[in-house]
Amino acid sequence: MSVQRRLNLGFAALVLLFLAFLVVEFAVGGRIRADHDRRADRIAGASLANERVLQQMTDAETGIRGFQLTGDRSFLAPYETGRTAALAALDEVAAGTRDSAVRKMLDRERLVVRGWLDEYAAPIATGAGSELPDRGKQLFDELRLVNEAVGQGIDAELRAEKNSGSQAIRTVTSAAVVLLLSIVAVAYAVVRTARRHLLVPLGKLGRTIRHLAGGDRSARAEPAGAEELRTVAEALNDLAAQTEELLAAEHGRATRAGLRQAVAAELQDLREPSATVHRIAEMVGVAIDAGAVHCVLTIPGTGAIGVRWPAGIPELPDDVVTDLLTGGPGRVKQFDDGAIGVTIGGDADCEAGYLRVSRPGVTAWSDGERRLLTGVGGAIERALRQLTLQYRQARLITELRMLDHRKDVFISTVTHELRTPLTSILGYTEMLSEDMDELSTLQKRSLNAIMRNAHRLHETIADLVLLDRPEAGSEVSTEPLDLGELATTVHTELENAARAKELTVTFEAEECWVMGDRIQLQRALRKLMENAIKFTRAGGSVRCTLTADARTVSVTVTDTGIGIPAEDVPGLFTPFHRAGNAVDQAVQGPGLGLAIVRDIVSDHGGTIAVQSVVGRGSTFTLSLPAVTAPVPDSLPDVLSVG
Repeated sequence: MSVQRRLNLGFAALVLLFLAFLVVEFAVGGRIRADHDRRADRIAGASLANERVLQQMTDAETGIRGFQLTGDRSFLAPYETGRTAALAALDEVAAGTRDSAVRKMLDRERLVVRGWLDEYAAPIATGAGSELPDRGKQLFDELRLVNEAVGQGIDAELRAEKNSGSQAIRTVTSAAVVLLLSIVAVAYAVVRTARRHLLVPLGKLGRTIRHLAGGDRSARAEPAGAEELRTVAEALNDLAAQTEELLAAEHGRATRAGLRQAVAAELQDLREPSATVHRIAEMVGVAIDAGAVHCVLTIPGTGAIGVRWPAGIPELPDDVVTDLLTGGPGRVKQFDDGAIGVTIGGDADCEAGYLRVSRPGVTAWSDGERRLLTGVGGAIERALRQLTLQYRQARLITELRMLDHRKDVFISTVTHELRTPLTSILGYTEMLSEDMDELSTLQKRSLNAIMRNAHRLHETIADLVLLDRPEAGSEVSTEPLDLGELATTVHTELENAARAKELTVTFEAEECWVMGDRIQLQRALRKLMENAIKFTRAGGSVRCTLTADARTVSVTVTDTGIGIPAEDVPGLFTPFHRAGNAVDQAVQGPGLGLAIVRDIVSDHGGTIAVQSVVGRGSTFTLSLPAVTAPVPDSLPDVLSVG
């Protein structure tokens, strides 16, 4: 009989014996133990219930006696409870015992309990009184005796159950021990057979595996012994050969990845671009075991840098360079002298460069070496593209900073240069207006036009200064403010302007407390309402409402003006932005008001939104965080009457 057949039979016997052991120990034994425990628990429960019968009847008797002595019906509560509980406990005892003798005694106990309750206790509880007081004592003494007898019978039943259960468990345990000894004997036979016919040959295979694990990739197992072991040895040899190939391939991939990372790292430090490119050429030459490396890279902000490694080798002819650059990026090109090269880049984001390697006397290059050259070229191209992007971003940032600085200088210069002559214009115009009676009608109109436009120019200068405020670093002082009060002030100031255009103005404001700068918030409200009046045709209407809840104060300004085209809404709060229909209808203004409102609202932690329909009007909603109204420092005296 072969080793495999003997082992199969041995393992089959072990499995069958083990299954038999499981069935006997856990299925049969578990069932017997569970049944035994269940019966024992049931009988023990009957014993406890029998004890409760006597306890509950004792409580009932105590209640009856207390009622007899005091006449207080509150003593009957234990009687009522004990009577019900005693009868229920008797039912539990009957359900828990299977012994016929115990059941007969239990019937007697039930009769005694009924007799005591009906003949003695019930008449007393109902107030009729008991004619047989000695009969009650006699029945209760009999109850104690019968209860004790029932308890002894239950205890005997429990002992009998424990004895029978223990005997059954011992029988199952003996069978399990026999099966376990059989398992040990069969296992010993299987182990002995395996040791003689398998372990020695497998030891040789183990030594071969240890040689392979120790780094000896040439170690191979000698196929010998049984057919199964020869198959294992051949499979081990195949696995060792495949592992050797995979490790070689993985080493090549790791080399390529390491070289790509090293090249990318070198291109991050371009303090000396020529030295960086030379180090890259040297790394490629060492990694690929090349005799010569020619490399040309175009560094953003520096220009094309060409190096040769090692130093002293001749430059490439122009026709070779031209031929290499026309090969297309990422493609390895083979030359007649055996050298190979790859083009790097060749577009606006990465100007054309190349990497060419040669090996004296060698014209054949492995696939791994070609992939290495291609991977390095790709890594260099990606790094150069990233450098190009960084260079352009840096240049763009510099240009934006210059433009921002020029903007600041422009605003500062314009406001300074305009304020001085504007002050003179306003001063002399006000002097002339003092003698209005001496001027002609045309001169008066001209003087009013000068005053009006000078004030417009003054307001524009103030808006420019306000827009430049964040860069100037000015501080905003805050205090609790009633926004409704500020809005009322602005409404009063603009009444004349609305009346001049015959506008219907609706104003509703409740007490709305916020934390903010009084001047800035008043300026924001004024500009919102001025815009509503300015862009509403004569005879139209303007509505301003202020509401507040526990968290937010809302200001809504609605007009029936010209509206805002949908395409102009996204840029509405940008400085100098003006809606197209406002320009077409020649509505005056520099386009700074809403930008100033947005900045003021943002500084106060709020938001502003707009809804508009062309030709029907606009609604601006300003929201600010609400605060609790401040408590006055002192309260008025309360006069008492008396």
